[in-house]
Amino acid sequence: MQTRLAEPLATTPRGEEAEAILRQCTHCGFCLPACPTYRLLGDERDSPRGRIYQVKQVLEGAPATPELGRHLDRCLTCRACESACPVGVPYHRLADLGREIVAEQAPPPAPARWLRWGLRQVLPRRRLFATLLGLGRLARPLLPGTLAAKVPPREAAQPWPRAQGGRRRVAVMTGCVQPALAPGLDPRLATLLDGLGIDAVPLAGCCGAVDQHLGAPEVARRRLRRLVDLCRPALEAGTEAILVSASGCGAQLKEVGVLLAEDPDYAQQAARVAAKVRDPLELLEDERSRLAPAPDAPRRLAFQSPCSLQHGQRLGGRVEALLGALGFELTPVADAGLCCGSAGTYSLLQPELATRLRDDKLRHLQAGDPEWVVTANIGCQTHLAAASPLPVRHWLELLAVKP
Repeated sequence: MQTRLAEPLATTPRGEEAEAILRQCTHCGFCLPACPTYRLLGDERDSPRGRIYQVKQVLEGAPATPELGRHLDRCLTCRACESACPVGVPYHRLADLGREIVAEQAPPPAPARWLRWGLRQVLPRRRLFATLLGLGRLARPLLPGTLAAKVPPREAAQPWPRAQGGRRRVAVMTGCVQPALAPGLDPRLATLLDGLGIDAVPLAGCCGAVDQHLGAPEVARRRLRRLVDLCRPALEAGTEAILVSASGCGAQLKEVGVLLAEDPDYAQQAARVAAKVRDPLELLEDERSRLAPAPDAPRRLAFQSPCSLQHGQRLGGRVEALLGALGFELTPVADAGLCCGSAGTYSLLQPELATRLRDDKLRHLQAGDPEWVVTANIGCQTHLAAASPLPVRHWLELLAVKP
């Protein structure tokens, strides 16, 4: 695609990246059927190709408009288009740049701005989020049904196994909202690793994804710098990997080297951190001969592969293969590559579209009559569980170490 970026953007690192992305796009349209919003709305402005063209116009000097903002807001950043693209256009980077420009030139009305600001203040602050979630649980009986469904029931916390020393060592990034929504998950992962002879040390950092996707990239970079500082001592102590059990956070952290590439003080260390980030799957695949189904785990499952796992981290099909090798029966899921509608804050900012996507996803997940629905991302888990008649759990809860 030919481009002629306007000054002064054209000579900036941001502009150079945008121009490179635009030149990759051949406008072929293979992305359209992979796009959830295009399939729902049938409007090419709500497709990757349409959004790329609209952002291109702005980069070439046209003013950003609230209409462009609406079309970008409807994008889930699921990155299914990137998996479908024959030349691998990194669409999500251009979409983030478009959101940033719209936030500067054509911000949404005040209520929408305040909602986004509130989400950016609450979600990355784990103690504040946990406090507000606790208040929501207390008030749950008084809330309307649709709102009450978004407040998950309390789960019991689990103890973290004590590191023994002298063994393999990994860090587990516990994130912002997961410790409050699923406080037993990362300790359970640490216990599983302990049984495999691996010490797991918790790290409490924020990946900056909420700010990144809500048009505040500089705030996201500040959070990522703090995270790099947090990881540096762990890596210097011989930590072999940084595990992230929430695939959405994992996808963001694997790009920390790209997101801080222009920072002379952090670029090298950020690249080092990114090279160490792993989904737990990538470690557990090598230990499959020592794994077994947990005693209380059902055997017939439907796996919901989060977009951040299959399209962001390009690990699609590998959880299913590992579970199948351990003796689980995976029921078929139609349109498995499409988003469930969670997408970080999307289900709060675009509830109508998110609900339609969730209902479609649950229908496909239940079609094979599984006992559980399992996933790999806390956002998907919470979003689906709010309307699912079946238990929705993280796939790591299915595993145990052979005695």
